[in-house]
Order: sequence, then structure tokens, then C-alpha cells
Amino acid sequence: MRRVLSWTVVILTALVLQSTLFAQFTLAGVKPELVYLLTIVLALIEGPASGALAGFCGGMAQDFLLNQPKGITALTLTLVGYAVGTLRHYVVTPSPLLPVVVVATATMAGVLFYGVVAFLLGVEVGAGYLIRVALLSSVYNAVLTPIVYPVLRRLAESSRSKRVFRW
Repeated sequence: MRRVLSWTVVILTALVLQSTLFAQFTLAGVKPELVYLLTIVLALIEGPASGALAGFCGGMAQDFLLNQPKGITALTLTLVGYAVGTLRHYVVTPSPLLPVVVVATATMAGVLFYGVVAFLLGVEVGAGYLIRVALLSSVYNAVLTPIVYPVLRRLAESSRSKRVFRW
């Protein structure tokens, strides 16, 4: 229960920060995608089920709170969280650059997928604008990863239940 509450607080905090504080700090008109960042990092730390669940919950919250087409962000983040969590099982290097590269790549893929799905549903999306937003969002999230990843890793370790084996 403690774990669910802590991740809920983290996702809601990211939504509030994304819509208030980080809306002021743009990189060529593009703001960071904090919910993408949290979903990807959580999937790297916890695995595909937790990544997909966090992606769905964060995506639905973002869709409803930020007045976006309903369900597209949830679908995108669910798939991104599951894919990154599955990829985690095949990665054996403890490189500190790995989370940065994974976050940048997955953010770019997620934003592009969001744009394609939005286009298929009739939302006007310019290809040049979409590519620019995907590139800049991935750079922004990659820059934030060395700050966010250690904090979330410690939170995940502290919220895990301590298993006691009695003989």
C-alpha cells in the first residue's frame, strides 16, 4: 500500500510540475514530458508490469488534467512503459549512461507514436512540428534523467517490502 501511495504522489507531482513550473522553462518552445520520464524510469527500475501501470495511470491523469484527447497519452505511455520494462530484462550493462539513452530514445518514440495515433484519429499534426517536438522533448528528458533517476531508484528501494524468512 505504501508503494502505491508513493508512486501516486510521484506521478501527481510530475503532472503538477509539468503544467506549472516546467511550462515556463521551454527549450525552443517545447517543455519536458515528465510523465514520459517517470514512466520510463519506473519501467527501467521495476519492470514491464509496473511500467505499463504507471504509464496508464499517468497518461489518463495527463489526458484529463491537461485537456488533451482522451486515451491517446494513456495508450502511448502504457506501451512505452511495457516496452522499456521488457527491454530491461535484456540489458546487462551497469553503465550510468544507459538510463539517459533509454529515456531519450523511448521519449522520442513515444512522442512520435502519440503524433501518429492523434493523426489517425483526425487531430491535425504537422510532421515537421512533431519531429521537432519529439527531438527536443527527448533531449530535455535526457538532461533531466541524471537528476530524476537516482531519486526514483532510492524511492523504489525504500518502498519495497522487507521480506522476512522465518525457519
